[in-house]
Amino acid sequence: MSTGKKGRGRRIVLWRHGQTAWNLERRFQGSTDIALTEVGVGQARRAARLLASLKPDAIVASDLQRAAATAAELAALTGLEVAHDAGLRETYAGAWQGLTHEEIVGQYGEQYAAWKRGEPVRRGGGELETEVADRAAPIVLEHAEKLPEDGTLVVVSHGGTIRTTIGRLLGLEAHHWEGLGGLSNCCWSVLGEGARGWRLLEHNAGTLPEPVLGDDT
Repeated sequence: MSTGKKGRGRRIVLWRHGQTAWNLERRFQGSTDIALTEVGVGQARRAARLLASLKPDAIVASDLQRAAATAAELAALTGLEVAHDAGLRETYAGAWQGLTHEEIVGQYGEQYAAWKRGEPVRRGGGELETEVADRAAPIVLEHAEKLPEDGTLVVVSHGGTIRTTIGRLLGLEAHHWEGLGGLSNCCWSVLGEGARGWRLLEHNAGTLPEPVLGDDT
């Protein structure tokens, strides 16, 4: 948790990557390194124009190519250098990775149901959501601490990692994190610094409504 120094007014924009082929197929990506589709590149370019208007001070991104390519579109407009960090990767989900939603429900139905109930589940034998937050949230805070007063950090990551990071930074108990809806491709959420810590100012923001297609649904 941030100590939330009063009056600093920092913002964290958590931006999900653009569309991939596996998103369209509803295939669980996890830490698999899947590229953006042409549509995904277009989404990143459109969103980057909007986010550039926030005049961000820094960009940090997952090193998986779908996030790195998304971040590169904002870097091209702002002139900022992107810091890449493997700690911002999507949840590793073992045997679930590469399976479609239907295959997961069919083969791991009880595990899937337990996850949706908010129970701590190692999906496919992979990471717990709290473990994802353990690795991702400190990276976000480390970069946020370097911001100037009223500065803005853009974090380019993945739906599940963003949701768990938001939950951790807001101080929510892990079984409540499911209450935060998923992010559509290339949409973002904004945290602002208040007197008592981080506050959720916007969630799943973007110019047009898009379906949520990804590992976090």
